Amino acid sequence: MRESVPERTEPARKEARRVVQDPGGPVLIEGPVEVEADDGTVVRSDRPFVALCMCRRSRTFPWCDTSHRSRKRPPAARTAGGASDRGEQ
Repeated sequence: MRESVPERTEPARKEARRVVQDPGGPVLIEGPVEVEADDGTVVRSDRPFVALCMCRRSRTFPWCDTSHRSRKRPPAARTAGGASDRGEQ
């Protein structure tokens, strides 16, 4: 008598989430989403699209409330010392 051996099956692949990085803004993720904070707490959003704050200015962190719009970043080419650091006058 021959024993049947179970077939090997590939583990089920989870559906990938789409993540979009908005330059100078939040990271947009297709929801629902669970976010684990540094202290281990977990927050969940069941919305179809979620904006995660990257600047930490949001009053609803980790969710983005567009607080980043109120501040402007200095131009990337500028240095703390100004034009003299680049040899300009």
